[in-house]
Parts: sequence; structure tokens; C-alpha cells
Amino acid sequence: MKMKRIAATMMSLFMSAANGAAGQTASASGASQAAPVQNSETIRIARSASLQSNKGSAQYFTGSVQVQQLFPTHDPSRTSGGKVTFGPGARSAWHTHPLGQILIVTEGTGWIQQWGEPIEEIRKGDVIWIPTGVKHWHGATPTTTMTHIAIQEQLNGKAVEWMEKVTDEQYRK
Repeated sequence: MKMKRIAATMMSLFMSAANGAAGQTASASGASQAAPVQNSETIRIARSASLQSNKGSAQYFTGSVQVQQLFPTHDPSRTSGGKVTFGPGARSAWHTHPLGQILIVTEGTGWIQQWGEPIEEIRKGDVIWIPTGVKHWHGATPTTTMTHIAIQEQLNGKAVEWMEKVTDEQYRK
């Protein structure tokens, strides 16, 4: 008897779901559907030729670094991204991100280090997740270049907290 009730309940739920799906199909066909909400925003395409690359600031980087902003934040989103290319021996200063960061290595070989931890090698195809507030640096090895895509979110208008530069001694450990 209990199994029959469970089966009847399941069948009832299935039928309700099927009827709901049928109703959605009718709505999707346009029958007595309210007009869609118009969004004043439009899709934006940033053509590769329009994306400018700039020299990385000596205040935040050591060595030859090129930074190309791929996309700024667009309200209400807080996410921005850029492509950073490090020449041999080039690196960022120590820094943190209020909501973390994702790095996607697209070319070459580099290094990344979390404060108090050993340096780790990163290579083309690697995806690195850096948690909120973790002090770290990243860059190329002494003999190779490395390019990565960096994606981060802003908190209260800020995506990064820059700190002291990585010393040559720290870099060579």
C-alpha cells in the first residue's frame, strides 16, 4: 500500500512537471506571452586591434612587463581581466586580491609564490586560483618568458592591494 502511494505521488509530480513544461513551450511559441523586457545594454566586442598594450608600472613590476587590459568592469559586474607578458626575470611585486584571482597561463613558463611557501613553476595551460587575501607574486623564470590572462573582481572599487617588491634574493630562492 505504501509503495502505491509513493508511485502515485511520483506520477502526480511527473505529470505536474510535464504540464508545466508544456505550458512553457506554449509560452515560448509566443501565444499570449508578455513582451520581453528590453535591455538598454548591448553586446560589446573589443577587437584585438583596438586592445592596447602598455609597459607594466615600475612601481608594481620588476623587469620587462607588458600589460594589456582585455576587459574592464562593466556595472553591475565587478570582474576585469588582462593579459600580462613577463620577459625573462620579470615579476610582479607582492600583492593580494580582495576577492581572489584566477591566472590562465597561455605561453611560456613562470613562477608563482605564496608568502611563506616555496616557489612553484607554472606552465602553458595551467590554471591557478589564488584565494582572497593571499599574499603572492608571479612572473617569468630567469630564462623564459611567460604570458597569462589574469581575472579578478573588485571589492569597493579595488581589485588589487600592491605591497613591497620581490627582492632578487626572494626571487632566486
